[in-house]
Amino acid sequence: MVSYKPAMKDLTIDYALRATWQAVARMYNEEAKTFDLTMAIGFTLLSIDPKTGTPSTALGPKMGMEATSLSRILKSIEERGYIERKPNPNDGRGVLIHLTKLGLEKRAISKEVVLRFNNVVKQHLTQEQLDQFFEVVETINKLIVEKKIYTKDKAN
Repeated sequence: MVSYKPAMKDLTIDYALRATWQAVARMYNEEAKTFDLTMAIGFTLLSIDPKTGTPSTALGPKMGMEATSLSRILKSIEERGYIERKPNPNDGRGVLIHLTKLGLEKRAISKEVVLRFNNVVKQHLTQEQLDQFFEVVETINKLIVEKKIYTKDKAN
């Protein structure tokens, strides 16, 4: 097991975020592989409303994905039999993505994997640490959304 502890205080914030996310993604993909899934597929299945379906046009923004990447994933999971496309009754031009029975099963597995990760991490942190973590993440996201990091005026 690799120990990040000694050097973590010397890392840049973006490196710590990136390295941690890459470790999480690797972990999710290793676990997902045992269920014939990938992290991207699991995330997509979790983003689809299991009861009413989800408009295909809403999935990209909901997941923070580009249309071409999303199209590839949707094609792949449709070929696997996890989803089906149906006309949107509220928009004649639109399509709703619905989970099939198999898709619902794979979604349930994905949800279980995510919840287990969250539960194990929570067992190793205090509520105060979790609150601080979410506060830091929220601040970083706010700075990015409000374009306060890279502006024309370099004095932030």
